[in-house]
Amino acid sequence: MVFIKHWRNGSGLGLGCVLAVHAGFASAQEGEAAAQDTFRLPDIVIFGAARDERALLDTPNAASVVGEEEIRRRQPSTYAEMLDDVPGLSIEGGPRGVSQEINIRGFQDEQVVLRLDGGRQNFNLAHRGRFFTDPMILKQVEVLRGGASTLFGSGALGGVVFTDTKDARDVIDPGKTVGGEVSTGYNSNGNEWKYGATGAVQHGAFDALIFLSGRDRGSDIEDGSGADIVDSQIDSENYLLKFGVEPADGLRFETSYQRYEDDGVTPPNTNVQGTPTTSVNRELTHEAVRAGVEWNPAGNPLVNANALFFYNNTEVREDRIFDGRFDTTDFETVGFEITNISEFDIGVPVALSYGFEVFEDRQTGTRDGAPRAQTPDAKQQFYAAFAQADFTVTPTLTLTAGLRYDVIDTKPEGGFASRSDEEFSPKLALSWRPTENTQVFASASRSFRAASLTEMFPQGVHFIAGPGFPLGGPGSPFFTGVNEFLPTPTLRPETADQIEIGMRHRIDGLFWRGDRLDLSGNIYYAEVDDFIDTVVTFIDPATTGFNPVTGRLEVAGSTTSRNIDARLYGLELSADYDAQSWFGGASLSVPRGERRGGAGELGSIPQDRLVLTGGLRPAPGWELGARATFLRKLDAGDLPAGTQPVAAAEVFDVFASWQPQRGMLEGTLISAGVDNVFDENYRIHPNGLNNPGVTAKLTISRRF
Repeated sequence: MVFIKHWRNGSGLGLGCVLAVHAGFASAQEGEAAAQDTFRLPDIVIFGAARDERALLDTPNAASVVGEEEIRRRQPSTYAEMLDDVPGLSIEGGPRGVSQEINIRGFQDEQVVLRLDGGRQNFNLAHRGRFFTDPMILKQVEVLRGGASTLFGSGALGGVVFTDTKDARDVIDPGKTVGGEVSTGYNSNGNEWKYGATGAVQHGAFDALIFLSGRDRGSDIEDGSGADIVDSQIDSENYLLKFGVEPADGLRFETSYQRYEDDGVTPPNTNVQGTPTTSVNRELTHEAVRAGVEWNPAGNPLVNANALFFYNNTEVREDRIFDGRFDTTDFETVGFEITNISEFDIGVPVALSYGFEVFEDRQTGTRDGAPRAQTPDAKQQFYAAFAQADFTVTPTLTLTAGLRYDVIDTKPEGGFASRSDEEFSPKLALSWRPTENTQVFASASRSFRAASLTEMFPQGVHFIAGPGFPLGGPGSPFFTGVNEFLPTPTLRPETADQIEIGMRHRIDGLFWRGDRLDLSGNIYYAEVDDFIDTVVTFIDPATTGFNPVTGRLEVAGSTTSRNIDARLYGLELSADYDAQSWFGGASLSVPRGERRGGAGELGSIPQDRLVLTGGLRPAPGWELGARATFLRKLDAGDLPAGTQPVAAAEVFDVFASWQPQRGMLEGTLISAGVDNVFDENYRIHPNGLNNPGVTAKLTISRRF
């Protein structure tokens, strides 16, 4: 793509210009500082990537943080709107928020771990998403890219996404015991009205938070051509209760309950257009319970412990309008984990993180009250122990070594045999800090993912491809037009050996005191054995058999999973500048991947993407900005055979906000924006639907 070629050819020049500008301003910095109001940007802190709290510059992994300020700026209705400029990450599944899933570097769906307030979100039902928390209540999203099974187990091939909801202290102003926020907004595309309310109280050692939100759509979403995304008028509600108590210094107990509901008419595959014969009345309910303990006694470097119990239950009810067929799916995850960090000295300082994790996934499905073969009753149990140590070899060099051992027991019903697998997940990483503001890191790891229940055991009809027809003369097989699931109970777990090299550099005071430029870049390479690939065959000779009812030889299509070998590699770059009066940023993702042995391309690899953001703060409380996203086109040669090419796209957004600093409107935030200003009609690979067209947004919130 032209812009990527130009960026590559000019990347060294661009960095050189930044450093030259830095040097040129150094001599005049004192004079400039006198004319500027000095301010200090907070350091970027990672909480989840190493199961502890550390500065981003001490993290030997590719990681990004999306904070509350950016979430407010984006006014997201979906996770795609919130995260689509994070390097290496894309949200696939189309414009319906209920279908969206994570893709990191071409690892997708269950190949990426999603955690909410520490607990795993493992819901797995084909063509349905697993985001069940309104973005309005999130205070931070962390994206850890690259293999992470050493600490986070099955599914962390592509990485981990941590979503953290607000606590009472995030809502209550300093010096107060009660606080809250109310919010309302409107999105023009789909006529979506949204509302939210948060209340919090803190009294002595006790604190509590309550949150509720709703999103009501009045019409279908439109793409850039003005065409409706048929059956995308889906409403949702979200509730959250949190309670915490700190009976002693360094000791905190916390529990929470979250409930999410959505309902509307949609296809079972929410990444395709609705049709009169496939659309269903859908009702989904998701409940999540968390109970945790944090114990970090002062003066005891051997104890920094966390214990967490989590339980999720997701129920999906789909009533097909055409013929009344009624499907139900229940998916439960229950788990418990304990981790501790001990710091000691063995000649060099050591920080040792260790613990164990146990969790179980259980699914059941029915069709018209009978067991549903497409979603068979089954459960998987995971038992794991892990340890990871950071050795401070020198004040500037840290060596990280870790190992995890997992046992996976799979127990299906319906005639399939139970099975047990075990996996080791080692990791070795180096972090070098040649200067206080520079980090160079390298890592090598092995990660894994156990095959899911719906990949191993599905049976029955997948879809109707069309009317049947004979394949030849008399006596030849008759094609039924039916595509059927073929179970593959012997699917092997996926394993990925990955290496990564990266660098971060921070420049403080580039133009004046308090501003900051953050630069980062990394390259990665992954060899994946037993990559699980879904294959849809139009006419599959393996299904040929005699049908005694029709008295003829019949053949059908098939959908099945298989193990293949693959490689994924790529480049990620980002630059972020922030100052009192203006800000800017850029991120570039160049992912690549193919099947090994010359077997062709992988269909899960996203497009190259460049995102440029810039804006001004002309006065206290005011912010104006724009964002441009450039997507590379994918030709037939870039995709597996039979996959539809994707055109290049250039998408522009504008945004603004005003937060009065005094008077009766103090505490109010008014945010406005227009996404896809020029109504670009485009599709993001591997989605099946076009993205939304021009969308105007307005949100008004008030803290008290």
